[in-house]
Amino acid sequence: MYTPDYPFGRDVPELATTTQVAPGIFWLRMPLPFKLDHINLWLLEDGDGWTVVDTGIARDEVKDAWRTLATEYFSPDKPLKRVIVTHYHPDHVGLAGWMCETFNVTLTMPLTEWAFAKMFSLDTGTAKRDAFESFYRGAGFDEDMTRAVNGRIGNYPNVVSAIPNQFIRIGAGDQIDIGGRDWRVIIGTGHAPEHACLYCEEANVLISGDQVLPRISPNVSVWPQEPTANPLALFLASLDKFRDLPDDTLVLPSHDWPFYGLLGRLDDLVLHHDERLEQTWQACAVPATGVDVLKALFNREFDAHQLFFAIGEALAHVHHLEASGRVIRETGASGVHLFRQSA
Repeated sequence: MYTPDYPFGRDVPELATTTQVAPGIFWLRMPLPFKLDHINLWLLEDGDGWTVVDTGIARDEVKDAWRTLATEYFSPDKPLKRVIVTHYHPDHVGLAGWMCETFNVTLTMPLTEWAFAKMFSLDTGTAKRDAFESFYRGAGFDEDMTRAVNGRIGNYPNVVSAIPNQFIRIGAGDQIDIGGRDWRVIIGTGHAPEHACLYCEEANVLISGDQVLPRISPNVSVWPQEPTANPLALFLASLDKFRDLPDDTLVLPSHDWPFYGLLGRLDDLVLHHDERLEQTWQACAVPATGVDVLKALFNREFDAHQLFFAIGEALAHVHHLEASGRVIRETGASGVHLFRQSA
């Protein structure tokens, strides 16, 4: 069984402090107002300045922590030079606009991620409420469940500062010079549409973002905007992009702790989803809604935030089985989708 090796144990940096994890690479941690209550961010020495990878969510306590860090690290002789964001989720891009404006730097991120961030930051959710309700009712939500997730519609602008109108695009295979060392961009999919991970061969360090985490499986979900998507196929395929990296690569994830054992973790993630797919297929022995599959996979209660992700994850597994022909979808007059094992 896979067991990650945590070279720094499970100790974490205090708010507004850093831990050096490799020469010129510093780990900092910011709070999140969710059950997953933190995000790891990375501060990289960049010659005569600094590069930050990911920013934290747009909250006053996170801004205050950045101001404290700025007094210690950033100076006229060694300023913040660049903000790199791995993907559009609020805990990663949330303060990118504020930081770019405050420190007069340009945002760097993949095009698709910038476009998603820009789109959602301008969207109050009013126009898409009917589409969202139709999607979740189609998954088998009752009125209470629909009401719970409706509370999240249009919340993105509340946790993300204004996304800059200009940015520098990065994409698969790009080499970014940070402090005289090349960092190769590896694009992951499934969790986000164009998630940027950064690998430095010289340092043998991978900033994996949410694509590869040591303990929990990255959320892979079907969303109302793309209701027939098969994101799990994208996620599983993208894991292969990391298999040419050394197993002794130091992996810097966005949640939990830096770890060794990349290749074992990739195998573990594939095994995890294989097991989930088998559970999903078993749940479809009788016609099952998305909610039925959710209950079979998780068997616990969720708050509105967790429910939002859990139903997406359940549908991702159903859609993967549907794409492979192992289950068949039937849609009733009410618009509720039922999935059953194929003959």
